[in-house]
Amino acid sequence: MNISIFELLTIGIGPSSSHTVGPMRAAKTFVDDLQSLLSQVVSIRVELYGSLALTGGGHGTAPAILNGLEGQTPEDVQPEMVPLRAQQIIDQQIIQLKGEHPIAFDMAHDFLFHYNETLPQHPNGMRFSAFNAGGQLLKTADIFSIGGGFIVKSDAFNQPLAEEKTVPYPFATARELLAHCKQHSLNISDIMLANECVWRSKAEVKHHLLHIADVMKHCIERGCTATETYLPGSLHVKRRAPSLYAKLSKDGTQKIQDMMNWVNLYALAVNEENAAGGRVVTAPTNGAAGIIPAVLSYYIHFCENATDDGIIRYLLTAGAIAILYKKGASISAAEVGCQGEVGVACSMAAGALAEILGGTPNQVENAAEIGMEHNLGLTCDPIAGLVQIPCIERNTMGSIQAINAAQLALMGDGEHLVSLDKVIATMLQTGRDMQTSYKETAKGGLAVNHPEC
Repeated sequence: MNISIFELLTIGIGPSSSHTVGPMRAAKTFVDDLQSLLSQVVSIRVELYGSLALTGGGHGTAPAILNGLEGQTPEDVQPEMVPLRAQQIIDQQIIQLKGEHPIAFDMAHDFLFHYNETLPQHPNGMRFSAFNAGGQLLKTADIFSIGGGFIVKSDAFNQPLAEEKTVPYPFATARELLAHCKQHSLNISDIMLANECVWRSKAEVKHHLLHIADVMKHCIERGCTATETYLPGSLHVKRRAPSLYAKLSKDGTQKIQDMMNWVNLYALAVNEENAAGGRVVTAPTNGAAGIIPAVLSYYIHFCENATDDGIIRYLLTAGAIAILYKKGASISAAEVGCQGEVGVACSMAAGALAEILGGTPNQVENAAEIGMEHNLGLTCDPIAGLVQIPCIERNTMGSIQAINAAQLALMGDGEHLVSLDKVIATMLQTGRDMQTSYKETAKGGLAVNHPEC
């Protein structure tokens, strides 16, 4: 399967790509598939399994699905309206399927959480069922949220897409990617741009990438100027980005000696916005959404001669690295732990920064390898199932680590003992070996071993 960068860097809402964005898309997909039967539907049932059931409460899964059933999409919905509309549906006990077909809906009866059951294909499983007036099943579908907002129906799991695009430089491994670079004397961003042009024109690719960068920028700005003191949820986590922004911007400049604090701020701002359910770019997931923007902002504000072309090449390279993980392992914390989210984002940002700072393809591959190597085994254990602790700070650490990984790689010649492909394979095996309690279930790690407040 050939993957576009715009499947990996998508504009959506927080707090989770797998538990919020994916479920909203899944719900909309189900009602879209119901179109010919819609007039016969009088009731609908939603069932959540595995990680979705266990941590869906803290991730806003139910409100996302309710909005998706009404035809909303993560790209277009107004973030602040998602919980409000969901509460209206619950209170009024009526849902408007596709926004046009009202039916009765009882949250207690029609929305079920199976905490001790998992569907076989993936930990993030959903089952949607529609019934007619006689109680007969009209349609049912199992749909999986497999990370980064991607969804797959059960009958299409591990199957190729029906309409496969042929790209000029196909790759599934870093070895294949580097071979293309060497054979054609191209950078990784050149390879990715050429491949993207099978879906849209070069001008459109660049325009959309700059738009994504702009959304990232505005997300940082909103996080820095937010007026709410606390993030939503039972933990009452205080927003830190606004106060840190006020301290750092007293003289109106971004000083190089404060670089680390600024990078921390960029990541904090994005992930606090994500935790609040705001508009973010999934990169490659929402839980790790702060790393790519933070390192990009480091390039813009602290590297000499930053340009729009550099921004475009940064995102293209990050996308190419994300594809390696998507094809070779996973970007789902429910499947492999947080190494598949923060670890992947760190690897993406490290390689992307190395490229725009003048690195060779081998140095870029080395930077991406370093970025993941030191995130191997990273667990996903959010307290109370909220994408807040340790997720928000974890993005600051991943951002700084990505910059350091890029600098380490650039000081070398690209030669190194452990390849990126080996690290990706190791990450996948580590995820398989990891106990389920450490994979976004809120049953292990910090989720169960934190002080009571």
